[in-house]
Amino acid sequence: MKEERITSLSGKKKDDHRKGTVLIADDDNTSRRILTHYVQKMGYTPVSAEDGENCIQCISEQPFDVILLDINMPKKDGFEVMLHLKAHKISTPVIMVTASNDIPQAVKCIKLGAYEYLTKPLDIERLEIVMRNALAESTLKNQVQQLKKELKNKELFQSIIGQSAALKETMEQVRQVMNTDLNVLILGESGTGKELFAQAIHYGSTRKNGPFVSVNCAAISNNLADSLLFGHVKGSFTGADKDHIGFFEQANNGTIFLDEIGDMDSDVQAKILRVMQERQIRKVGEKMEKDINIRIISATNRDFSLAIKNNIFREDLYYRLEEFLLFIPTLRDRPEDIPILAKHFLDEFSKSNNIEPLQFDPEALRILESYQWPGNIRELKNAVQRSAVIRKGSTIDTLRTAFVPGSTHANNSSETTLPETLSETSAQSQKKSDPWSYSLEENERNAIIKAHKASHGNLTRTARMLGIGRATLYRKLSKFGLENLKST
Repeated sequence: MKEERITSLSGKKKDDHRKGTVLIADDDNTSRRILTHYVQKMGYTPVSAEDGENCIQCISEQPFDVILLDINMPKKDGFEVMLHLKAHKISTPVIMVTASNDIPQAVKCIKLGAYEYLTKPLDIERLEIVMRNALAESTLKNQVQQLKKELKNKELFQSIIGQSAALKETMEQVRQVMNTDLNVLILGESGTGKELFAQAIHYGSTRKNGPFVSVNCAAISNNLADSLLFGHVKGSFTGADKDHIGFFEQANNGTIFLDEIGDMDSDVQAKILRVMQERQIRKVGEKMEKDINIRIISATNRDFSLAIKNNIFREDLYYRLEEFLLFIPTLRDRPEDIPILAKHFLDEFSKSNNIEPLQFDPEALRILESYQWPGNIRELKNAVQRSAVIRKGSTIDTLRTAFVPGSTHANNSSETTLPETLSETSAQSQKKSDPWSYSLEENERNAIIKAHKASHGNLTRTARMLGIGRATLYRKLSKFGLENLKST
């Protein structure tokens, strides 16, 4: 009679519970079979574990909506399983099930995070109500956590505009590394927004209440490096009329962002390496060293492999900087973001100049999307602003008067246009004269080949080594003409 009532009760809300997966961990085979039977009747999908170790293994292999956990089990008991869940921050609701009606045990379970404590023989109706309530509370908590995550993401990435898969993947890597204290090396072409990602890492980290100090390494000459980076005391040299706190001390208990570190003089590189090794600085004119607690995020658009080979950049410093490597996609790798960015920059221009809202016509956007943007987001922003300045009316109907390199001024043939190969010619000329110059794409291609070889052709492992998703790896294999690696 009781079983029929349970079936009827479960049947009323069968569809509501069908989504749930329940892990039943009990060393008694009869108890497991009985619980499995009733869990199925309630509309849940049951999974069984015969001891604590087996339970932990199941938890590591798949997520569960509810866990029914016996306390007294071999190998690992219920308390040890609870400690494992707590240590790994697994928030699945746990209903402890035991033959013992021991109050201290019940208190211990609740303190460890158990949702409820039930004793055998179980009242099945009571169990169903507890499971339903646990699942509802867990769902609510997950929704709250998701909302908090979305709000945090909106705050952290508010200056990073776009919805492309490439950008979302990069943002996910930022989320993964921000809660660590690893040094991050950001690689990306000029104008891709490397500093914005550095700021997101800092403000999403435990150092968010500390300072974020940005340093343009290319502007630091060798003779001023010690003073600028580490500070000086009054009277330490001619012109030192007061004490000065250097960039590293300014960033104490926070993050220092070394932008364009690839342009730093080799002598200055040695000073940076020493600070990273010793975690100490000494001001010019002082005898004592001072401990500092900083995280270093650096960025470059240079090819470190070529620089190290030509003895322009120290290899030991490179490996200190690149504890986590972050690639920023170019604008041509995320063309679906171009209209979004263009609209954003146009709205921004209209608001800052107190003019009526402006818009693009479809042809203008088509021209924007078809251009390669070697200067990336910075170049796009400049083009949008120029277009807004020379517009007629409230609609930008052509970008041909925005001086986009490679465009043809069909509507105004008297205007002088920039040659289509201007950026290529300039890049080739610079590459010949500057041993630092390089193709970031070539560096990426070489990195993929090396990672593929190191992982013995396993593409999943290759993607993990490179810090990118498998879908991005496939896209880059096609981009760099490495399709043959897909089948190895």
